[in-house]
Amino acid sequence: MNNVFSIDLIHRDSPNSPFYDPSLSFTERMNNSFHRSFNRSISLCSPSSSVVVASNNGEYLMRYSIGTPPVHTLGVADTGSDLTWTQCLPCKNCFKQQSRIFNPKKSSTYKPLHCSSKMCHAANFPTSCNRMKKKTCRYHVRYGDNSYSIGDLATETIRFGSSKNKRVKLKKTVIGCGHNNAGTFSGDKESGIVGLGGGKFSLISQMGSSIGGKFSYCLAPFYQQKNYIPKSKIHFGTDGFVPGDKVVTTPLARKFPATYYFLTLEGVSVGKERLDFRNVSFSYGEGNIIIDSGTVLTLFSPEIYVKLESMVKSAIKLPTVADPTGSLNLCYKSISIDKIPIITMHFIGADLRLGPWNTFVATSDSSMCFAFAASYGGQIFGNIAQMNFLVGYDLKNKRVSFKATDCSK
Repeated sequence: MNNVFSIDLIHRDSPNSPFYDPSLSFTERMNNSFHRSFNRSISLCSPSSSVVVASNNGEYLMRYSIGTPPVHTLGVADTGSDLTWTQCLPCKNCFKQQSRIFNPKKSSTYKPLHCSSKMCHAANFPTSCNRMKKKTCRYHVRYGDNSYSIGDLATETIRFGSSKNKRVKLKKTVIGCGHNNAGTFSGDKESGIVGLGGGKFSLISQMGSSIGGKFSYCLAPFYQQKNYIPKSKIHFGTDGFVPGDKVVTTPLARKFPATYYFLTLEGVSVGKERLDFRNVSFSYGEGNIIIDSGTVLTLFSPEIYVKLESMVKSAIKLPTVADPTGSLNLCYKSISIDKIPIITMHFIGADLRLGPWNTFVATSDSSMCFAFAASYGGQIFGNIAQMNFLVGYDLKNKRVSFKATDCSK
């Protein structure tokens, strides 16, 4: 293990994000993020037999550079995608991009993959042979919102500037060089995707033994405070290990597709009242929930959500109000922290106690809403519920660990 480093994760709605729009109200930003959650759940949990990866509209961004000499770029950090790709010249059809588009002809370390290469045939997304370009391996990734990227698979050098001022160089990394990219990519600020999923093509898998199969992240809460900048981080290698006491660990379930990180949730408690999923057959089973950093809300099947909402209502016993964003179902005009019950997620071998900041979110100056919702797309453990936890992934031993942590420090 020789790659040990940490990188800043930039929340797309924070003032230091290029996506930040000061003209939007906090309510409008939250509403947009909720809609991204619902759209993402449909793509993550699509029953289609063809491979469709999650929506490209993730919640966190990573800065990195590509090629030699390096070209600086910004990508959406996505635990629901494998392939890391960027827009490339020549562009047959590209979305508008503020930063310089990568030109592979000017990089001394760029090398297209041949059609006969093992990696070309190992992809969990469609590939073909481009006979017009010396039999190079062509890829086609499609997103749940019908966005797409088509281009050449290649090996290239990727560099990260870690938060400890250490330059990290990843040589011969398989990337996608996108020459035909379109859809709902977020304006002109990003250039593509940084794939952090569990499949063969993800950065995590390609770094492999150099990081010991370990990475973690710590997501800082997103508050409605002027000039507040959440400082979230992602750690690789031994930096990704979750140390100390009060760590709870649950196994990763083996399910298709390997891109997603599946956990098994046995039930949820509100205070001392428990909802056991074994009594709700549709929602119980190995790998019944995806843990995802790119989805804001925690989403359950409608039959689970209705029961859970009723339990929360019974525990709080206050008048409810309508959500100003029109997205969430259970809201209160004003609620003190001590009125919010502890909600415990009962993963196999790990009882994770969620604090008020993990279960309720301010949707305006005068409303707090339950940050869980019903979804027909599938069940997802979202990023609000993960905030202020150090969340560690150990892919070698197939497990995920949680430790309560002040992620703003």
